[in-house]
Amino acid sequence: MSLNILIVEGNNPEDSSVFIEAAKASCSENLKNLVQKIEPLAEIKIINPSRDNETKEALENLNQYKGIIFTGGAMRINDMTDEIKKHINFASNCFKHGKKILAICWGLQVCSTAAGGNVAPAKNGAHIGIATDVKINDEGKKNLIYKNKRHIFTTPAFNFDEVIELPEGAKLLSSDSINRVMAIYFKSGQSEIWGLQYHPDYEYWQMVNLSNARKDRLLNNNIFKNEDEFEKHVNYIKEQDLDFDNRTHEVRNWLDNLKAS
Repeated sequence: MSLNILIVEGNNPEDSSVFIEAAKASCSENLKNLVQKIEPLAEIKIINPSRDNETKEALENLNQYKGIIFTGGAMRINDMTDEIKKHINFASNCFKHGKKILAICWGLQVCSTAAGGNVAPAKNGAHIGIATDVKINDEGKKNLIYKNKRHIFTTPAFNFDEVIELPEGAKLLSSDSINRVMAIYFKSGQSEIWGLQYHPDYEYWQMVNLSNARKDRLLNNNIFKNEDEFEKHVNYIKEQDLDFDNRTHEVRNWLDNLKAS
């Protein structure tokens, strides 16, 4: 089988428009660009679970795909709208088909919920554009997703919620001072899932733009005390040196695992 990959968009059209304007691509297109930079011959199909015809077609043809990637997004699990339920239901159905799944940020939260885990607003604050000093634990050091990754790293990240209860049998792979669950590995149904609460698929300039696009909301919700504190944080992100290879090891390692299977 050729390297056919299904990418599952995590945003609704309204939120996607913000990402497209700020990051110059939707979540799914951004991931597609990265995957094809690493594997130029990969064939990629993008679907959105909010569109019933797309999910129906995807589920009927999952045997065509070597793996599935669930992207980030701006929705929040606890809102549990009909649209969010469709994302969770689609993940549950994917688990039945024995696929290797990479679940990023919102994708991790969707897949964890679908597998019986629990997601809630993060108690220690939010990642706004960046996660600092993520530490890979002993279990993570043994997991293929972190092959060649620095054991302590800083990475693009943007989330207000976190996985507070792991799916049954899940293994915690990394943590930071804000989220205990920064990466996990688990099996559900017939599938293997690697979940990341951060973004190997984004660059810092994109996170700066997304932060600026959400500035008023962040200030209104008291994520920052004032505009000066916000600007100081944005400047901190701008100062970071982003090593492409180290940032993207997780995606590269997952793709290598697909090719080897």
